[in-house]
Amino acid sequence: MLLGTIEQSFIFAIMVLGVYISYKILDFPDMTVDGSFPLGAAVSAALIVKGVNPLIALVVAMLAGAVAGLITGMIHVKLKVTNLLAGIIVMTGLYSVNLRIMGKSNIPLFMSKHLFNGTVSAIVVVVIFLLIVKLAIDFLLKTKFGFVLKALGDNESLVIALGLDGNKLKLYGLMIANSLVALSGGILAQYQGFADVGMGTGTIITGLASIIIGEAVIGKKKIIKATTMVIIGTVIYRAIIALSLKLGMTASDLKLITSILVVIIIYLKLKKESLKKGGVVNA
Repeated sequence: MLLGTIEQSFIFAIMVLGVYISYKILDFPDMTVDGSFPLGAAVSAALIVKGVNPLIALVVAMLAGAVAGLITGMIHVKLKVTNLLAGIIVMTGLYSVNLRIMGKSNIPLFMSKHLFNGTVSAIVVVVIFLLIVKLAIDFLLKTKFGFVLKALGDNESLVIALGLDGNKLKLYGLMIANSLVALSGGILAQYQGFADVGMGTGTIITGLASIIIGEAVIGKKKIIKATTMVIIGTVIYRAIIALSLKLGMTASDLKLITSILVVIIIYLKLKKESLKKGGVVNA
C-alpha cells in the first residue's frame, strides 16, 4: 500500500507541477486541467491499443495537452473571456473530444504493451519521469523566459511596460502547464491499465490541495525549491487520501475529503498569517 501510494503520488505530482505553473506562476486559475488530464489518458490509451510505442504515445498526449492550453489562452486573450470561464469552456468541450478519441467511455490496456508491464519496476519508471519534469521546470524557471513568466503573474502591467508581449507569454505558459497535466494523465492510464473519460473530475482541486499543503508544511524556505515543495505536498495529500480509505472511507467520499481538507488548510494558513501580523503590531 505504501509503495502504491508513493507511485501514484509521483504520477500526480507531474500534474500538480503543471497546475503550479498556471495557478501560482501565471496567476491563472485554469479549469482546462480537468479536461486535459483525461485528454492525455485518452490519447495515450488510444494510441497504445493501436500498437504505438508507449513513449511516443506520451509525447503525442503532451502535444494534445499543449493544444488544449493554447485554445484556452486564445479564448482568453483574443475573445477577452475571463480566465476562469475560458478554462471551463475548454474543459466542457474536451469531454466530448475525449469520447471521440476513445470511441467509448473506457479503454482497457491490460492486453497491450505499455511502460508498466515490462521488466522495469513501476517506481523506477515513475521516478525517472518525475525527475525529468522537475529538473526541466527548475531549469526553465532559471532562464530569462522563466523570470518573465513569474513577472507576468506578479505584475502583468510591468511586463507590458517593458515592451514584452504578455499575451504570447501567457499562451506559452498555459501550453506548458497543460502538456504536463496531459503527460500525467497518460502515465496514470498506463499505470492503472485503463483510461476513463471521467478520470479528470476534480483534477484542479487535487492540484490546488497539493500545492496548498506543500506551502503550509514547507513554508517560504529559500533552500527548498518550489518544485520540491509541490512534490512533497502531493505525497502528503495522497497519503491523507490513502489513510482515509484505510479508515473505512469509500472512494466516492474522496472529493468531499479533498474539499474539506482544502478549506481547513486555507483557514489554518489565514489564521497563522493573522497571528503573525498581530505579533508585529504588538511588537
